[in-house]
Amino acid sequence: MSTIFWEISKRNIRIHMLRSSLAMLGIIIGVVAIASMGILGNSMVQVVSASLSSVGDSVIVMPYVGGGTHFGGGGGSSANLVLTDQNYQQIKRVVAPNVAIPVHSTSEHMKVGVGSDDIVATIYGLPPDKTKDLLPDLEAGDYNNGNSGCLVGSTFATDHNVKVGSRISIGTDGQYGTLRVTGIIKERGMSFDISTDSAIVVTQDWFENTYNDKDQYSEVVVKVTSGDTADVKTTIENQLNRNIKEKTVSVIDSKATLATIYQTFGTITTFVTAIGGISMLVAGVSIFNIMMMSVNERIKEIGIMRSIGTQKKEVMSMFIYEAAIIGVTGSLIGGFISVLAGYAISSLMLKTTEYLFTVSSMMSVVEGVGFGIIICILCGLYPAWQAANLNPIDALRHE
Repeated sequence: MSTIFWEISKRNIRIHMLRSSLAMLGIIIGVVAIASMGILGNSMVQVVSASLSSVGDSVIVMPYVGGGTHFGGGGGSSANLVLTDQNYQQIKRVVAPNVAIPVHSTSEHMKVGVGSDDIVATIYGLPPDKTKDLLPDLEAGDYNNGNSGCLVGSTFATDHNVKVGSRISIGTDGQYGTLRVTGIIKERGMSFDISTDSAIVVTQDWFENTYNDKDQYSEVVVKVTSGDTADVKTTIENQLNRNIKEKTVSVIDSKATLATIYQTFGTITTFVTAIGGISMLVAGVSIFNIMMMSVNERIKEIGIMRSIGTQKKEVMSMFIYEAAIIGVTGSLIGGFISVLAGYAISSLMLKTTEYLFTVSSMMSVVEGVGFGIIICILCGLYPAWQAANLNPIDALRHE
């Protein structure tokens, strides 16, 4: 018997194809809005996670520059533009057995190859015995252990056609000499410690001898292998910032910063998805309106069905089937389109589709499709109930 009501539901949709298609279009738009925004949000989180996962175990210590109360007194000093060797030794002692890596940095003019134009890039100076702790992955070549060599970032190498063995003249007209590239650092993306993708890395001795910058560091990076990053951060602050009025260092816990970034992305994704949910609710109102129209147009037909013994639940199922057909068809079409939309958005905005077919991204599609189906069925329940509870005699008299 239920097959008959299923066929009647399909027949009614065919008779009012334009009306049903417009309702279905609303569901499609709602599903696409929810699912595609969910895909984008999840992909962004995964891109950031992949880029920053290598620095999630770091604590970065930098000179304290001061806050907004500096001019009025009572704030931190803005004169501490470097960390001294004494600061470094304190950090090294309190974070043991974790590794503390002192970092020199500057921007310098340089030439890559004969006849090339001057470029400006960041130069980092690192102790050779600790470079691997901070930069564990090379794309090509070997680590630099001598003052005549250097490492370059992957973006720097690609942009300037640099290979292992290439030579780079440092300073205007090569005033600081020439370095040979011994290795290319694997792409690291965004980073809290040092951004090496477009930079070069030299030895600490070369940097100090060249720039007469001995025992003055721009930052110290602590690679936390024992204990929690939050505890290490607190220990450093307690040791070096004893004088509250004149702080010495600013300390960044990369793990806590990562958690904040993930939370922010999650909030943005939820907000944007909620906007898509509003369009779904609008589509649900459209479904409700169409189902009420369908009931009003078929009152006499319902009266005939009820007079020949059709039960209330069978009349109700007929209208629920109709809402379900519109909801399921529209939601599945919307789910398919949302995958295409997610692919396009990921390609244009994130420049990668690597994270499109991950579990979290596909769950956004499932959620969008499921929400669309549920909304349609819920919006069809009251009209179906109203149809089932029409008085058969009044329905037969209806004109």
